[in-house]
Amino acid sequence: MLVIRKATPTDVPDVLALVKELAAYEREPDAVVATEADFLRDGFGEAPAFHVLVAEDAAGAVIGFALYFFSYSTWVGRRCLYLEDLFVQPEHRGKGAGVALMKALAKEAVAKECRRFVWQVLDWNAPAIAFYERLGASVRREWLSVRLEGEALAALAR
Repeated sequence: MLVIRKATPTDVPDVLALVKELAAYEREPDAVVATEADFLRDGFGEAPAFHVLVAEDAAGAVIGFALYFFSYSTWVGRRCLYLEDLFVQPEHRGKGAGVALMKALAKEAVAKECRRFVWQVLDWNAPAIAFYERLGASVRREWLSVRLEGEALAALAR
């Protein structure tokens, strides 16, 4: 039996391990520098910067997760649920965990009166794009992701 639930601090090691699996899947295995301490500090304090749902299999093992936070749309004048990462271990895909996580996120978005539920997907990740489109999502190919980090961020801040 599959269970979707809010993560607790004791789930942090499993979530971080899944984040590292996701990075490897996305062809950036050495990109994760986040630590358990980072996740504990930023996700489980008085004012969490993010929230996490986990998917557990029948044996109680964490097999997937969804990490999300709330943003705000100036165009619609309401908050939005932003999905930062969704990952289900490959051996557990096709069994409903991804759909269950997405449904739980959609319910959270509706409960919080969000007008949008948004996320990004890599353009080469055809299985994920097909999955999202089957859920009814529209892939906005005209929008480009923009990132400022590292030295470029520090230089602009100076």
